Amino acid sequence: MVTILTKQKEQKKLPFISLRWILLGAYLVAGIVPLLLLASTMLHSVQGYFVEERKKELLSQANVISGQVTSSGFLYHDENRSDLEEGILKTSQDEDYRVLILDDSCTVIYDTGYEDVGKTFLLPEVIQALQDKDTAKEQKDGTVYAAASIVGAGNSRVGVVLIADGLTDVHSIIGDIGKEAYLLLGALVFLVLVMMIVISKVFTEPVKSLIGIIQRMSEGHFEQRVKVSGKVHNEIVDLAIACNQMADQLEKVESTRQQFVSNVSHELKTPLSSVKVLSESILLQEDVPKEMYVEFLHDINSEVDRMTAIINDLLTLVKLDQKEIPLNFQETDLNHMMEDIIKRLQPLADAKGVSLQLETQKEVHADADEMKLSLAISNLVDNAVKYTPEEGTVKVSLDADHQNVFISVADTGIGIPEDEVNRIFERFYRVDKTRDRETGGTGLGLSITHSTIMMHKGSIKVNSKEEEGTTILVRIPLKQSAAQ
Repeated sequence: MVTILTKQKEQKKLPFISLRWILLGAYLVAGIVPLLLLASTMLHSVQGYFVEERKKELLSQANVISGQVTSSGFLYHDENRSDLEEGILKTSQDEDYRVLILDDSCTVIYDTGYEDVGKTFLLPEVIQALQDKDTAKEQKDGTVYAAASIVGAGNSRVGVVLIADGLTDVHSIIGDIGKEAYLLLGALVFLVLVMMIVISKVFTEPVKSLIGIIQRMSEGHFEQRVKVSGKVHNEIVDLAIACNQMADQLEKVESTRQQFVSNVSHELKTPLSSVKVLSESILLQEDVPKEMYVEFLHDINSEVDRMTAIINDLLTLVKLDQKEIPLNFQETDLNHMMEDIIKRLQPLADAKGVSLQLETQKEVHADADEMKLSLAISNLVDNAVKYTPEEGTVKVSLDADHQNVFISVADTGIGIPEDEVNRIFERFYRVDKTRDRETGGTGLGLSITHSTIMMHKGSIKVNSKEEEGTTILVRIPLKQSAAQ
């Protein structure tokens, strides 16, 4: 004996990422990042405001000193310099900035810092001031230069007052504001995180519950249901309702499957039991007459035929369910098809003394699979004849409008109880269980009919009253769409 071992390929397990962390990440990006950007922008704006105010203040001071220099003749009279220099030095020390006075050749003639007297400063601000464009600009090192021109005779520019001041105090103020802002932002972030954790839990807990129920259903526990509570209608509630509806359908399918298996077992067991009994009767008796052999073999053959019919019908239904039987749609003369059906079943009706009638309103041609549609309608007419007593009537009619074909099969038979009308198309379902052997058949004909009509994109409706009769109305479209 040879044993073949096959190793099942392991399914690659994808990394698990909790929805809660995805939501938290989304909230962080959507909530905290904009707050950080807003805080940074506001601090930058405040810093810019303070810098601009400092530039205006320094330029104003430079203009004041420029006026004092012009009025005192500082550049031309040495005797007036000492008093002005003392005043400028005192102001410089009080305001903590540096003042330089330059002549029109950009040479420093006075410096409160006493470092650059006699040096030439070709600064852009100085040159612009000599061109009558007083200006104040922040340098890359954080120093502000404010330059104001000194007006001489004839409105000429004879020098420049240059004030240099650092922005240490501004940066200190901005730093303090920033600390307070970031402390406040940190507290806000903490509160937002707490809120996000609570909110994400509110959203993810129902989803986790759904996942658990779906996993249990995948193990075969179809009785599981999601508890839908609260008056608020949202996507989570819709998902829970959809999950419960899916569970209902799965439970129904499982119940139908179990009943179907039970019915198949019963339908096949009965003829098998008959075959076994008949064959044992022959084997256990001695000197059995030839006539008995022939009779028993005929019975065995009938039971085998019955099992074959059941199996063939089951295979047909499976293929219809799985769309393995392609429909060959062609323009079909339905009047001719109905006449052939009545002609085939007329002997059965005559044998029972049932009046079988066909009524056609007009010539009807439709796109249909003639063979399968003929089998479906034949099943309806055959059932109507079987369940109609002697002297009864089966009336078949054909009609159409501009869109649909209507085929009606009405009988005066035993009828169907109201609570069982919707079940007659179930497989192996019989309204009257005592008629299983009397009427013959496999119990699958109406299921095949229903599947065939559905594949024709049609519908089938049943109206019935007990002891009065049954009417079945079939509708199929005259034209079938290209995509089937």
